[in-house]
Amino acid sequence: MLTNKHLKDFTIQAMDGDLGTVADLYIDDETWAIRYLIVDTGKWLSGRRVLISPMAVLHLDWDAKRLDVALTKQQVEQSPGIDTHRPVSRQHEAASLGYYGYPYYWLGPSLWGPAFFPAVLVGSTKDSAAAIAERVSHESPDSHLRSAEALTGYHIAATDGEIGHVDGFVVDDEDWAVRYLEVATRDWWPGKKVLMSPAWIERVSWTDSTVYVALTREAIKDGPEYIESRPITREYENQLHLHYGRSPYWMHRAERKSVYSLSGV
Repeated sequence: MLTNKHLKDFTIQAMDGDLGTVADLYIDDETWAIRYLIVDTGKWLSGRRVLISPMAVLHLDWDAKRLDVALTKQQVEQSPGIDTHRPVSRQHEAASLGYYGYPYYWLGPSLWGPAFFPAVLVGSTKDSAAAIAERVSHESPDSHLRSAEALTGYHIAATDGEIGHVDGFVVDDEDWAVRYLEVATRDWWPGKKVLMSPAWIERVSWTDSTVYVALTREAIKDGPEYIESRPITREYENQLHLHYGRSPYWMHRAERKSVYSLSGV
């Protein structure tokens, strides 16, 4: 696992050179999956920012702070332009995914549409340009993307009052899902940070910049402390879920994989 802070400034390495560096992430506010890496191309494309789907990621090199992707610089340069300073519509997403030959992640039973993991979907769509254009024209303008940068600082409201604010996100780099929100509680308990699963969120109010969680302040106060300099171990995760009386995500993932396998998909 890694955090959005770790990912920032990672180099994106195409098959024929550097594309740029990670500037931010787009998070799906329904599933809490990382749908895109927002990449700053620097001088190469005159500062243009482009979206790279985790479907393109081949390998993550921690030591080199690099993500290798199954793309060429020409592919990225000629990709549909998307203004990342404005809300990204579903039509923009459809055009970009269609261009790269990726399926629509919002169509299917799993986190990534027809699959659990994004990397297996590369090149799985073989539709013609005309077919893609036809599908794009019927897409809803609504999207569910929120940047990690925009979500950072949101208030965290427990069932009995405010408890802190979002300070970051812990990402599973296998299926590119947000596993935990980092919550800073320093206004109440100086220096303490805790982790909360998106599964414990009741709702997010974009107008109030608040994340409402189904936990009490006391439960959060007594929860296992999160120390950023230490790796998140399975022992720590078990302790975390046990404290809140919630089943861990890997059990649900195993169940879904079993059903997925039995279905023959």
